Amino acid sequence: MSNATAELNPEVKVEDAGPARKRITVTLSAKAVDARIESGFSNLQGEAQLPGFRKGKAPRGLLEKRFSDSILQETRGQLVSETYTKAVEAHKLRPIGEPELPEGTAEILIVRGKPFSFTLEVEVAPDFTLPNTDGIPVQRPIFAITDEHVQGEIRRQGYRLGTPNRITGPFQALDRMLCTAKAWKNDDKEPFFNMEKALVVVPDAVDEGKGALLGLLVEDLSKHLEGKSVGDTVEITTQAPDSHEREDLRGAKVRFELKFDDADRIAPLDAAGLAERLGLETIENLNGQMRLMLERKRDGEQRGAEREQVSRFLTGAVDFPLPARMSQSQITRNLEMARMDMLQRGMEAEAVETKLAEIRHASEEDTKRRLKLFFILARMAEEQSIQVSEAEVTGRIAGIAAQRGVAAAQVRSDLEKAGRLSELALSIREQKVLDRILEKAVFTDVDAETWNDNETKRLGAATTNKPTPRKSKKA
Repeated sequence: MSNATAELNPEVKVEDAGPARKRITVTLSAKAVDARIESGFSNLQGEAQLPGFRKGKAPRGLLEKRFSDSILQETRGQLVSETYTKAVEAHKLRPIGEPELPEGTAEILIVRGKPFSFTLEVEVAPDFTLPNTDGIPVQRPIFAITDEHVQGEIRRQGYRLGTPNRITGPFQALDRMLCTAKAWKNDDKEPFFNMEKALVVVPDAVDEGKGALLGLLVEDLSKHLEGKSVGDTVEITTQAPDSHEREDLRGAKVRFELKFDDADRIAPLDAAGLAERLGLETIENLNGQMRLMLERKRDGEQRGAEREQVSRFLTGAVDFPLPARMSQSQITRNLEMARMDMLQRGMEAEAVETKLAEIRHASEEDTKRRLKLFFILARMAEEQSIQVSEAEVTGRIAGIAAQRGVAAAQVRSDLEKAGRLSELALSIREQKVLDRILEKAVFTDVDAETWNDNETKRLGAATTNKPTPRKSKKA
């Protein structure tokens, strides 16, 4: 392809089209265009086999009559792809999304005997100067795992591994319902979402009524679910955030309709039953195992708190223009990387989905901060030659599997099917960059109460995802 592209000798013009956005205009001579079209027909003539003719013997005129449109379309696609790639390489651009036609641009056409010109716009990684990261002050939150935390974890694991019993209602906290779910946006007549056997869980008491519904945060979800029964239908209205990864949902009013088809209530295992299920023989062994598990989670959350402080330093120390319009792919990537980070820290799948819903509803400023951090850490990884090996990915998958009590092969299969392996690798890379900065940080230990007070003051409200263990959930 490179030789064919070089022969085209395209005329390329690159100009700014807004913050972190470039406009690329490519022009090819009529001679180059005609040569490529002729090449397409020559290849077709050698391969085509039409009724009444041997392979490669069909008349050129008949081929042109039958296949002219498809050859022109194929040639157009080849020329756009090859010359766009050449322009990106020649001008050392770093695209972060797929190229797009400028708004209002008509379809690009290719015509024999005429020059071919097209314009594309693409968002690119911004240019900036990295700050000095030696000696960043970092607070290390210190807290101990208590017997209360251990008993709370036993309660949660008891529900996780408990026995589901079929119920008809009325629903209460932590009941799990399979629904026929539909969702409409704004005043649309047709639903954009229609699914049978959609899982909905009644929020626990510690969630204060708030929960995730099909990826969106509903502040009063419990109010709509508690007391209902199988066969009931409820309507719930919420608003999608302005920074939703789906552009057509940004800021939209979303109306859900849920028909409850089936429901389960978990009968939890008691401590003795849980110890037996986990092969730990005695409650004493169970207590020790739960304490070790919580200590590992605590260490992970502590490291997460340290990384977050470095992240805030980086986004505050570097300033550069971000793309004016957050693309769906960028926001989706941010969400998936957040998902991978939480799974690696041992969060339960349902808790992860609730947290992702909260992230979706975060302010536009917070969403842009996440994108800004991605650019900074990507540049640092590039300059420091920080890469992620397949062995590291496999190790993290094994860790996630162990925390969830499932086989590593199943976790890998799930990630592959969802297309999330690349986000896992990016998440590991970001953690490695942050950890390298932390190697030269200046640490100050603070007790958990002081840390939480400081975080509450910083955010101006009660925070989520604190580095101290939350009240344990049943499931």
